[in-house]
Amino acid sequence: MTINARTDYGNTFGQFSGTSNNIAAIQFNLGDINYKNLNRRRFGDGSDLSTFYEIIKVFILARLGFPIVRVELDDLQVLTAIDEAISKLDYHAPDWCTQFTTFQTSAGINLYEMPQVVLNNFQYAAYKKTLLSIARMNNQLEFDFFIKYFQENFLFNDFAVSDFLLMKMHLKQIRKILGREGSFDIIDNKYLQIYPTPQGIGDTEEVVVQFKALNSDTLHPYFISWLQRYSLAICKGILGEIRSKYRNLPSPGGGAMLNGQQLIEESNKEKQSLLDELYNEIEEPPVWTTF
Repeated sequence: MTINARTDYGNTFGQFSGTSNNIAAIQFNLGDINYKNLNRRRFGDGSDLSTFYEIIKVFILARLGFPIVRVELDDLQVLTAIDEAISKLDYHAPDWCTQFTTFQTSAGINLYEMPQVVLNNFQYAAYKKTLLSIARMNNQLEFDFFIKYFQENFLFNDFAVSDFLLMKMHLKQIRKILGREGSFDIIDNKYLQIYPTPQGIGDTEEVVVQFKALNSDTLHPYFISWLQRYSLAICKGILGEIRSKYRNLPSPGGGAMLNGQQLIEESNKEKQSLLDELYNEIEEPPVWTTF
């Protein structure tokens, strides 16, 4: 059984649409980036560009020589190029693009439908009662261990940074073993499955979900520059394909040769260079965790 979970928080700066407080009713405030339409354009949808997309389009046309030179690209072609660039940057989004949302669990249900924008760059679901919250009842193993650990390790005395790091690693492992730190899976990029299954009527838990998503209103200028340059590189390839259909154009002055093949080669080189820049300078380095 699945459920569209209730939330009182929404996303980082989201607002509810209508009166329902379920998580699917959140209007995600991510500026001009509409994740529902990303890479899902059709000819009949029209190609009106938002302010953010218009900014990138102006950059592309200016770099291709407009208005001095006629550029054979329409808005739909530019739109698909920008969509591709946003998708690539979103997939490798750095931690500066972190967002949060919460929802409440229901007894006996462990599968919850999430907005796709949340699961596209899902990072972590905090579904747990940690060891540091101290068990509600005495004479429990978690309670005894909690007291014993800090007594024997002299937490409130002087200790080195390395001791602190080892303590944090050890606590994390102990929470996994003795605490009620839940685990989770992503199912079909649509559902968040949590363990253990919530039990007891009225015994709900708040689950905090951390994910990454681009917000055009707060995006760092460097990331905007990367989007502009990668969109430009894609548009060069599109324009190159168009101009390659006719290598020479007859004219009274002896004809003109188009630069279609040159644009295709530049497009491939620039895209590879920008991907290297993305992997090495923008994307967060991989994190290694040991238990």
